[in-house]
Amino acid sequence: MTTTDTAQLLPSAPVGEDGVLGARYRALTLGIVSVVLLLAFEATAVNTAMPVAARELHGVGLYAFAFSGYFTTTLFAMVLAGEWCDRRGPMAPLFGGIGVFAAGLVVAGTADRMWTFVGGRAVQGLGGGLVIVALYVVVGRAYPERLRPAVFAAFAAAWVLPSILGPLVSGTVTQQLGWRWVFLAVPALVVLPLAVMGPALRRAERAQPPAPGGALDRHRIALAAMAALGAGLLQYAGERRDLLGLLPLVAGAALLGPAVLRLLPPGTLRAGRGLPTVILLRGVAAGAFIAAESFIPLMMVTERGLSPTLAGLTLTGGGLSWAFGSWLQGRPAAERYREGLSRLGFVLTSVAIAGAALVLWPAAPTWATAAAWTVGGLGMGISVASISVLMLRLSPPEAAGANSASLQMSDALGNVLLVALAGVLFAGLGGGSVAAATPDSGARAAFAAIFAMLTAVALLGAAVAGRVRPATAG
Repeated sequence: MTTTDTAQLLPSAPVGEDGVLGARYRALTLGIVSVVLLLAFEATAVNTAMPVAARELHGVGLYAFAFSGYFTTTLFAMVLAGEWCDRRGPMAPLFGGIGVFAAGLVVAGTADRMWTFVGGRAVQGLGGGLVIVALYVVVGRAYPERLRPAVFAAFAAAWVLPSILGPLVSGTVTQQLGWRWVFLAVPALVVLPLAVMGPALRRAERAQPPAPGGALDRHRIALAAMAALGAGLLQYAGERRDLLGLLPLVAGAALLGPAVLRLLPPGTLRAGRGLPTVILLRGVAAGAFIAAESFIPLMMVTERGLSPTLAGLTLTGGGLSWAFGSWLQGRPAAERYREGLSRLGFVLTSVAIAGAALVLWPAAPTWATAAAWTVGGLGMGISVASISVLMLRLSPPEAAGANSASLQMSDALGNVLLVALAGVLFAGLGGGSVAAATPDSGARAAFAAIFAMLTAVALLGAAVAGRVRPATAG
């Protein structure tokens, strides 16, 4: 991506000498946006190819695992990245994470059975967790507070081209060459971000080196491993649906509950005012939206008979409007409305999730889901970027890594739990019948239950959004 291309994607970004595209920050901005561009393309491509991959690997029943497996390992990687960044700086976890992410793509692309495919997705999650936390720490350390909303808007803008071209390219590759090439072609793209951002990141790190730190907090890393293992056991228990499933259910809850309570800021699960609610809302927003988005392509392929390309294109409007929503929150006038913007984002997201399920009603037009997802993307762009700004505002510099990790861990935990719960509903209510040539009403009921549950979760986020303001703020 050239400087001119990026400037066109970021019309609201400050572009003076000290703006995000000014001489001082240009190379670093282009580098980190390139990394987000890579992650965005992978996400949109995978959503399009996944229904075909699951069917060819005879693993439709494990469809949800292909998504939740990614987020489960991300839980561990995010905490590790937070510790690593606070003590050694973000450069090593960022570059290492890109390499691990690429390795996971290769494993998934060469898989000959569904469980191997899920394993590849899990490796991707390790790399993705390292990368995303490191990026947030880079933003917190390298940019002044006045530029951070524009940087987060840049992250959202990096989804524009993948949202437009990703489903089309992925669908075409899936149909003409096979779904494996959707995964195997992406690792070649890692060379560009590494080359662009390396020198700029080294200069930024020399200008503001990390505070001297000791060894990594092994106790906190062990808690992260407990959380990831617990989440995995809960997912496995949900798939069993028999008495033996109670064992992993109890073990998973026993590991996940205490670990999460210690890893997230105190008061997060009860929506304590200020930072705890900010952290909680990130998980609620991401979990509800991503869980719904994971099942939309499968629903469009099986319920409306769309090709993988057209099913993937259903999500395109959401990517574009997400960038627009993030642009809106980055405007200077929006700064005084952070609380209201967060609530508005959740309301729009809940409307979108409910609207996406309209295609289950035979009389509804197929484009209704695409229109609804455009509304949802707008809501997510407004709320997620505002939540990120609030997190950095409430974090002292020495805690930016830990709090960024908590924010991303909440994101991943919301994804894991809600995708897993959606998978349980999908399998328990007859979703496995979508593997048949003509899905029965059980599959339709499964999709309806999933989208009703996720709509309720988004509305819950709107209800507690007012608590992002610390009690001392009056």
